[in-house]
This record gives sequence, structure tokens and C-alpha cells, in this order.
Amino acid sequence: MSSPGFWDDQERAGKVVKDQKRARAVVEPLDKAQAMLEDAEVLIELGEEDEEAVTEDLEKALADLEEALDRAEFQLMLGGEHDFRNAILNIQAGAGGVDACDWAQMLLRMYLRWAERMEFSCQEIDFQAAEEAGLKSASILVKGLYAYGYLKAEQGVHRLVRISPFDANARRQTSFASVEVVPEFDEDVQIEVLDKDLKIDTFRASGAGGQHVNKTDSAVRMTHLPTGVVVSCQNERSQHKNRATALKLLKAKLFQLELAKREEALKAFYGDRGAIAWGNQIRSYVLHPYQMVKDLRTGHETGNTQAVLDGDLMGFMEAWLKGVKRGK
Repeated sequence: MSSPGFWDDQERAGKVVKDQKRARAVVEPLDKAQAMLEDAEVLIELGEEDEEAVTEDLEKALADLEEALDRAEFQLMLGGEHDFRNAILNIQAGAGGVDACDWAQMLLRMYLRWAERMEFSCQEIDFQAAEEAGLKSASILVKGLYAYGYLKAEQGVHRLVRISPFDANARRQTSFASVEVVPEFDEDVQIEVLDKDLKIDTFRASGAGGQHVNKTDSAVRMTHLPTGVVVSCQNERSQHKNRATALKLLKAKLFQLELAKREEALKAFYGDRGAIAWGNQIRSYVLHPYQMVKDLRTGHETGNTQAVLDGDLMGFMEAWLKGVKRGK
């Protein structure tokens, strides 16, 4: 990076900078742990002369070292081939009527809050509003180092139990929404999509009226005929830009499907989600008659439901990643 002319080729320079960030994310926690270990060893040597003088400092140093090693161990869990990439996250309302659409909107807010905590940026790709409240489906691009590595823990059906705000009799309602996560690929990943395999429809974007984006057929819906995979994009004013984004999203989904086939896990890949209804949920969020969020895959749970809905998800992500790393 310090060589003359490095920044002359902006595209190549950008790739090298990304590689550097990835390397730093792995090396720096280990370097920090090594330095802390050396400091602890110095304290132990001093303690041989005066144990009481260093006991408190040594206990703190060992606690800090343990925390640093936990962070380094967690970093190892993000060692998948594409974990470092940005993530494309899709949320779709399932069984539960208007409550399910509202629940899907709550999930979208939860992940936006999580991304904000992680200092990641988000870009809306597609948003299909429901008639009464909430959303039918939404897709966002989450940009940040290891965004996919973290968010892949969220793929599956999410179940909400609460007193319905849409029921005049204030009855308890169970709602479902699905979350699908795929990595965003750069141009260096070659995935062939033939024009003859695509059905492309254009339509007017939904949203607040009066803007240019709502007055032209700028939104794009793309169907891959051999697999039946459907993607759409309407966030840009230009149909050309929406088409390019939709194609990128389609390639990501096709790659994920192909990867699952190679690993003989296609059934498991969609089995995590299945029908967006009873019996297929990975996590339950109970707001009534008690407060609890529990992941059914790992057993990790918390009674602080509001914190979770405000984006405090790292405990659930870490528990799932540890289970995958250990083969559970």
C-alpha cells in the first residue's frame, strides 16, 4: 500500500484495502492477547518477590486476557469461505395475517438496530408494504466486514407470541416471519446466468407517491426459470441500476443453492426455514404471558426481550456459531 502509484488503480487499491482489513481483524486480536500474556508473565515474576503487591493487578490482567482469548476464539468461528463478505438479508411475512406483516417490520427494525451497533451500513434493495400494517417482504444489503458471517446465524423462521394490537378483543396471537441471508459477491466471483434462463418484469415501485421513482416502471423483478428463484429491486430511480442489483442478488442466491447441493445439504438449507409457520421456527420471541426470547437450536435464551428487539443479538449469534464450529 505504501508503494508509489498504489492509488492510481482505484479498483485494485480498494480490493487490497479490503484484504488488509480482513487480515487485521484476524491478526490484531492475537497480537493483543500475546501482549497481555507477556504483561501477565511480568506480574508473575514480580509476585515472586512481593505476592500481595501484584495480586489485584494479576487477577485483572488474567480476566482481561481471558476476555481477549474469547474474542479471538469467536473470530475463528467466522472462518467460512464467504463469512467476510457483505450480506443480503431478506425478510418475509408468514402465517399470522396482519400480525405477521407487523412482525416482519419489527424484525427489519431489529436487524437495522443490530447493524447500527456494529457500525455497519444498510441499503434498501426491495420493500413490499402490506395493505394494513407492516411489510410483506423486504431485502436490505448490510455492508460491513463479516456481515454475512454474523447474519447467517439468523436464517430461518422467527416466531412471535404477543397480545395482538390489531385484535379488538386483545387476544394472544402467534405470528411467523422468515429470514434468509446470502453473501454479496464481487465481480471476482464468476457465476454464469444465461439470458434465456431469465424472465424479467418491470413495474412501478411502491412507496410514498409524488417521486420520479413511482412514476416510471423502474422496479425490476427477475425470475430464474430453471430454479424458480425470484428476486426484485426497486430502491434506485434507474431501471438499469435496479436490474444490476437484482442480478447480483440472484447470483448470490444461486451460488448458495449450488453450494448447498455440493455439500448435499440443500434440504437442510431450506429445512431451517421450511413453511413459514408452526413447527419450523428457529427462535421464539414471547412477549405475553411472560417475557423471553429463546433460540430452539442452541437453547440460548434471555428475558430481556426489549434489548433483543433493539438489536442485541450477539449472544444468539455467538451461541449458534460455537455450536456449528463444534459440530453440534
